[in-house]
Amino acid sequence: MAQAEAIFERLKIDHDKHRDLLDRIEETSGESSERKELFELFTKEVKSHAAAEEQAVYSTMLRKPETTDETRHSVAEHHELDESLNDLAATDMSSSAWLQKFKQLKHDYLHHIEEEEEDHFPDFEEKLTAKDEQEMAEIFERRKKVEKEQAEITPEKKSEAKE
Repeated sequence: MAQAEAIFERLKIDHDKHRDLLDRIEETSGESSERKELFELFTKEVKSHAAAEEQAVYSTMLRKPETTDETRHSVAEHHELDESLNDLAATDMSSSAWLQKFKQLKHDYLHHIEEEEEDHFPDFEEKLTAKDEQEMAEIFERRKKVEKEQAEITPEKKSEAKE
């Protein structure tokens, strides 16, 4: 299971980076350049990570009946996170609504990655073949780079932000 451990350790490295970015964003205030830069970095990191993770890990795990429910759950949470990021990007950073939405996003995302690391990844490791492990590691690295280049901060207009 060396490759499986490698892919899941690689995902955890990203998660740790995301945790750090969330903490750093939370320390900013208003519509500062620091908040904008950190939020943009976090958004691109998380969107590219989620897309690559779905293509590398979750597409593999969907083919294994024992992990289908866990996989669908995580993919659904990725889509919810994407919507939250887009809504947050469409919200005025200097408003109290932005901070409330950010705190909810942080809570939801931390719950998501803890669930992946503590529940899903150990379950997945038990079901993988050596071929699965190798393919997942290769696909993740290749796709994350491409996805990060294509990640958008928001397709929504500020007027479409949820209240």
